[in-house]
Amino acid sequence: MDSTPRETDAPAEPSDGAVAVAPAAAAAKGDVEITRPRNDKRGYRRVVLPNALECLLVSDPDTDKAAASMNVSVGYFCDPEGLPGLAHFLEHMLFYASEKYPVENSYSKYITEHGGSTNAFTTSEHTNFYFDVNNDCLDDALDRFAQFFIKPLLSADATLREIKAVDSENQKNLLSDPWRMNQLQNHISLESHPYHKFGTGNWDTLEVKPKEKGLDTRLELIKFYDSHYSANLMQLVVYGKESLDNLQTLVENKFRGVRNTGRERFSFPGHPCSSEHLQVLVKAVPIKQGHILRILWPITPNIQHYKEGPCKYVSHLVGHEGEGSLFYVLKNLGWAMSLQAGEGDWNYGFSFFSVVIWLTDIGHEHMEDIIGLLFRYIALLQTSGTPKWIFDELLAIRQTGFHYRDKSPPIHYVVNISSNMQIFPPEDWLIASSVPSKFSPDAIQSILNDLTPDNVRIFWESKKFEGQTNLTEPWYGTSYSVETVPPSIIQKWVKKAPMEDLHMPKPNIFIPSDLSLKNIEEKGSVPCILRKTLFSRVWYKPDTMFFTPKAYVKMDFHCPLSHSSPESTVLTDMFTRLLMDYLNDYAYDAKVAGLYYAVRRNDTGFQITMVGYNDKMRTLLETVIGKIAEFEVKVDRFAVIKETIIKEYENFKFRQPYEQALYYCSLILEEQTWAWDEKLAAVSHIEARDLQNFLPHLLGKTFIECYFAGNMEPSEAKGVIQHVEDTLFNAPISFCKALHPSQHLTKRIVKLERGLRYYYPALCLNHQDEKNSSLLHYIQIHQDDLKQNVLLQLLALVAKQPAFHQLRSVEQLGYITLLRQRNDSGVRGLQFIIQSTVKDPSNLDARVEAFLKMFEGTLNQMPGEEFKNNVNALIDMKLEKYKNIREESAFFWGEISEGTLKFDRKEAEVAALRDLKKEELIEFFNNHVKVNAPQKKILSIQIYGGLHSSEYEKIVHDEPQSNSCQITDIFSFRRSRPLYGSFKGGVGQMKL
Repeated sequence: MDSTPRETDAPAEPSDGAVAVAPAAAAAKGDVEITRPRNDKRGYRRVVLPNALECLLVSDPDTDKAAASMNVSVGYFCDPEGLPGLAHFLEHMLFYASEKYPVENSYSKYITEHGGSTNAFTTSEHTNFYFDVNNDCLDDALDRFAQFFIKPLLSADATLREIKAVDSENQKNLLSDPWRMNQLQNHISLESHPYHKFGTGNWDTLEVKPKEKGLDTRLELIKFYDSHYSANLMQLVVYGKESLDNLQTLVENKFRGVRNTGRERFSFPGHPCSSEHLQVLVKAVPIKQGHILRILWPITPNIQHYKEGPCKYVSHLVGHEGEGSLFYVLKNLGWAMSLQAGEGDWNYGFSFFSVVIWLTDIGHEHMEDIIGLLFRYIALLQTSGTPKWIFDELLAIRQTGFHYRDKSPPIHYVVNISSNMQIFPPEDWLIASSVPSKFSPDAIQSILNDLTPDNVRIFWESKKFEGQTNLTEPWYGTSYSVETVPPSIIQKWVKKAPMEDLHMPKPNIFIPSDLSLKNIEEKGSVPCILRKTLFSRVWYKPDTMFFTPKAYVKMDFHCPLSHSSPESTVLTDMFTRLLMDYLNDYAYDAKVAGLYYAVRRNDTGFQITMVGYNDKMRTLLETVIGKIAEFEVKVDRFAVIKETIIKEYENFKFRQPYEQALYYCSLILEEQTWAWDEKLAAVSHIEARDLQNFLPHLLGKTFIECYFAGNMEPSEAKGVIQHVEDTLFNAPISFCKALHPSQHLTKRIVKLERGLRYYYPALCLNHQDEKNSSLLHYIQIHQDDLKQNVLLQLLALVAKQPAFHQLRSVEQLGYITLLRQRNDSGVRGLQFIIQSTVKDPSNLDARVEAFLKMFEGTLNQMPGEEFKNNVNALIDMKLEKYKNIREESAFFWGEISEGTLKFDRKEAEVAALRDLKKEELIEFFNNHVKVNAPQKKILSIQIYGGLHSSEYEKIVHDEPQSNSCQITDIFSFRRSRPLYGSFKGGVGQMKL
């Protein structure tokens, strides 16, 4: 596929930043007409403050959330020699405190208590800080945020603690293949170019090495901040409900104190790859099973010709998946699982075009043929000219996408725009490079002419290279080797590659032509049952909010046999994947044109999802149903899907320890879930004929729960489901039959015992992960209940930031430190998640209990005004309007699929919150959450890394403490416990 992102609210270029030409000087008020979507009613104004800080103000009277993002045109490319990671470390440090707000973490505390969230990220050439908050709190939030860039404290005490956090973040990434391979590409480049750098930093680079050189990291940090963080290198976006004039006053008052040192915009000229880094084949050993080919060429950056968009044209063709495409040929040969093409790492001075191919085992043996076919296809494009109809098609798709794009959460919107501001002139801050408007055959041909054997870099990853490499990348320890691949060798590969019919794509039949809005008389604000038969039930919800030519469809196929054993679970999974595989040649164009579809296994069978332009949706949906009705197992594609699933299960053990803890928690709590190793054993002996034999039984008893929403008339929804029933149930030869009432599936959850602490210790499945251990401390509280729901939500809101501050910032237990609500099919509770290199899981458990003891005092002493602020923050969060059809449908479908059908849930919970007393929250905490609470139910999942293996042996063999119970056999435990009742009765029935 074309790896260019689609359907983003403000299309941003890849996050590796760019050095743009400095914008022309402007007056204080916006003097530029900013290109915006036709359906965008928001107000925009560009403002340049006297200190040269450039701002975009966004006024949205309908917003529930305010947001801001500050993009600083400084990234790790600017790290001083000998201090890798300093820019990233500074990003961490600015969150702590400022001269105006010296209480540590007061900024994060304010944001959390007022319904918001905050974060930041550092890339090669920019650092981005952002937050959102309930919309009446923008003034105070901005005041705190502005101090990052005026007078941060950068205290000595916080310095050492946050170096540990950076190190923990790096430890998390050390066994991640994407991080490892990205750094390897950086490593094989000019040492004199900043592209070669290691940007994250760790304990060694920020503490040990500086000390050896007599450097004080904090003083270097202050020096870096003072010299690099200058107002003229900053771009700010502020989004609120206020008028543009009021937003401007707010921004001028808050940010005029940001210093402008007149720092020149940084530029890093020249390409990071010299001739010695080209015409190379790099073989690398990944952590996970699988084979990946990455083919890269240095090219002229697309940003220099973004109005023409030559890279988008080329990536559309090279990444195409329809008939005649490179991927289509590789897939039919059984050599490739997927393919992506597009511009990768780039800035204003250099860029790479990349083709990434995930290979099958057979494909791995045909690497030379695959490279040969790739270059043969590129040669075809180089000599075929550049047909204008392809550009016109892309332009139509992208213009429609821009003008009818969904509204997204303000926090995402501001980040994208502030990143764009560093790169594009003001008139293009919203549209960026998403809609190339000038057809330039020369620019396209120039990119194609760069894709030659003379300047190619090939990275080939496979576990099969273990023991065959002689080099080690220094930061992540990746084993690799480098060979020279001259053009003459590649030409031989081209000649010997199989002669396949490669050709340009056909016109896209899924480009929407009817974008009109339906005149739907039914204006219901919640879903209604439109139709009900023995075979299906249809819920319908017209679009009364968004007024876009889009629709949303869910079809849940309830099949009792789908989940009855590990084998049936795997067979159902194989069926859905093969179905998607068969559809791809035809339906790839639908995704390109903004009509997204998926067929996936779920807990009760499988599910079809469609979302996007409604114009051609029925055509696609009927095609999918037709494929189900006439499904046959193709042996060659079955083999590829089987291999894919086997690798996924084999790679399960390489998940992060905290992800393993989440898996074990679900395995323990969910009544009928199969272990990953059972499914691996099952898939290993399944053959194509088993799937062919299984399908009539899978579909032999089926009920379809449907949801239609958006720009679709009720008669259309009825017509679609009638077609589905006629095709699957009423055809002359059909093995689909109606489900008996007794066969409807429910998902039920284990009820833990009050006053008992269950714990499940396990060794980390990834034996290479010596350092990371993890804890999931789960407190089960209640099953869906209006009053208790809001008490739990309020407690989670109040405790989230203090937990993060104490366990992460103060105690530095680990970079991943979370307090979250948990909802298992309506059974709710709290979970602490910590991944740590410094303490074993049992110790982490003790730290969680210590926090709860400390928090008990915090809760009891909470001033009434603070309690009210938190209640109001939660009310504001609940009253937040849906941004698009996806968000709205996700809520309503959740109520339907769970069987709760509380479509007025948010309104009812807001009413309950308005009457809530602080004493009720304290009572709830005392009964269910505090240490030794009488009704407390605990499940502690403990994942021990190699560093803590002795502690694992001890906890496994020690006698459990009083009121504790070790789970030694998950399935015996699950069978022995009572279950919560299900909200789903039979068809359309509720359990009262």
